[in-house]
Parts: sequence; C-alpha cells; structure tokens
Amino acid sequence: MAALSFNSLFKSASNGDFAPVIYLTGDEDVLKDQLVDLNIEKALDPSARDFNLDVRSAADLDAEALIALVDTPPMLAERRVVVVKSLEQWRKNSKQWKTLRTYSENPSPSTVLLLLHRAGGGYKDKPDPTLGKNSAHGNISKLDPKRLAGWISNRAKAIGISLSEEAVSHLSDVVGPDLALLLTELKKLAACCPNQEEISRDDISRLVGVNHGETLADWTAVVAEGNIPRALELLDVVLPQTGVTGVRLVASLGPVFLGIKFARTCLDAGHSTRQVESKVLSLLKSLRPWGIGSWSVEAKRWALAANRWTSTQIDNALLAAYETDRALKSTTVTGERGKILNMLLDIGTELEKK
Repeated sequence: MAALSFNSLFKSASNGDFAPVIYLTGDEDVLKDQLVDLNIEKALDPSARDFNLDVRSAADLDAEALIALVDTPPMLAERRVVVVKSLEQWRKNSKQWKTLRTYSENPSPSTVLLLLHRAGGGYKDKPDPTLGKNSAHGNISKLDPKRLAGWISNRAKAIGISLSEEAVSHLSDVVGPDLALLLTELKKLAACCPNQEEISRDDISRLVGVNHGETLADWTAVVAEGNIPRALELLDVVLPQTGVTGVRLVASLGPVFLGIKFARTCLDAGHSTRQVESKVLSLLKSLRPWGIGSWSVEAKRWALAANRWTSTQIDNALLAAYETDRALKSTTVTGERGKILNMLLDIGTELEKK
C-alpha cells in the first residue's frame, strides 16, 4: 500500500477519522509534529487530556512498557492517545520492534497510537514494512515551492495573522525552506503585528531585517545571470544575514550551475529557449529538489542564463564553487568573505573570455 500524503492524513484527523496506528516517516519533522498536535486536539477533549495522553521517547520504552501504554483503557473518555517518538533509536531486531509489529496486527480500538520515525539514511531509519502495511502510514517529505507557500499562508492564519502573496514570497526567500525557522519568524510577526489586517512585503523587510532584492535567493539569481558586479555588491549585504554562511552561499550555487549546464546542453542540441525552459521545468518536477525556489521561475531563469554561458564556462564555475566549498570546510580560520570574493572574481574572469 502506498504511503499517505500529509494532506490526506491532515484531512482525516480534521474530520475525526482516527486510525488505531498512525506511522509517520520521512524527513520533515515539523509537519509530523503538526499532524501529532492535530490528532491530539481532535481525538481528546481538553478536560480529559491529562489522563488519556502519553508522549514518550522510544529510547525510554522496553517491550513491556510499550504494551502497557497501548493496552491501557481510556479514563472517562472514548479514546486515549499514545505518541512514541524516535523509533529509529531501537535496534533493528529488538523486542520492542517485534512487539510493535505484533500489536499493529490487532491494535486496541480505543487507542490512537502515533509513531514517529526520523529519516536519516541508515538501516534503522528506513520505514518498517510491517508497520507500513498495518497502519495509516505517512511518508512526510519536504515541501515543494508551491506547497511551501501554501504552508506559510496557512500557518500564518492558524496563529492569527495574514500575509500578502508578496510577503509570503519574500519570507520564503529570506528564511529558506526550513519550516522550523519559518514558524519562528511567523510567531515573531504575530507578536509584532497582532491587529494588522494584512502583513506586507515591506513589513517583512522591516521586521526580519532583509530588504526585497537582497536575499540569498537574489544573490544566487544574479550570479546565475552572470552579473558578477551586482553579486559582489550583494555579498556584503547577504553574508551577514542570520542563518547565512559562506558554505550555504556556495552550496546554493551548485544546483543552479547544474541547471544552467543542462539548459546549455539543450541549447547546443538545437532547442529554442522556450523549449529549453519546458525541458528544465520537467526535470525539476521529476527530481523535486529541495531548497530551490519556484520551479517555473527557476526554469525560465536558467534557460535565459544558458544563453550567457558556454558549456566550458559553466564547468569552470562549478569547479570554482567546489574548490571554494572545500576551502571553507577545511579551515576554522575566518575569512569566508575573501574566499567567496575570489570565487566570484574567478567566475567573472571566466565569463569575460570569448
């Protein structure tokens, strides 16, 4: 059975449709926590919550304690909720896993068991197939740009504020796709603008401290366009911003240069710029890269930028970014601005070549 989407699980909980076992895997922990909070809110009356809610870490549970939790009947309520976090902490063939798999085949009808399994890459982090089959299994992945904008708008409304479309876009550009950081900024906005009808892009610039046109995304865009003089100007504006490091700056260029390289290859094969844009957009939809802005905007930008770069120039820019990344990571000595400055100058020199 295919894993359920976040939207499907959110709708079920909102409608009071609770599966006895809800198994949440994937790499977006903020969304998993959001689903947990919603299930608790909808499944339990606040007056009975203290008696019928248990939130535990897997590391603190042995098999016997696990069974005691899920088999305890609700007190003065229709159901109880048990949340077990960090299942990846259990050994692969531990008794806890075996007990949980057995329970999932015949779960208690009066218990809603929410299981959180963090993604990582090792064998412990892979979804358990038995639980996947015997539960409402959601693989909660990172949001694409369109869904990210919707999430920002919806979370803003949930905490009592409204953002204009331009404000949502600017906040996403400033903070990036990190949902935890975005939620923190939204809470700050709610505290600063409690009675404002709609928060504008200028409000975001004033309160977050980053102007429109001066974000990490803007810096990456001007480098992609080959506008190295503007990239040099923006460097001293963007690098000091909260959450921005030299490594993050350079890392943001990797997928952009690769995208332009793909577009340049399509141009060299005889395709028009419009055809190249369509091919790049199809590639982005297929790969679903995380951390890229609006796919349609990026596809158009990369297709146009490919006319500015030769294939050799892009290869040399990628090499310069790779070497700068290594240099930034191989020393604890400050001076990341100088390393990025040298990279930009090297790329600018390369672009001047005929």
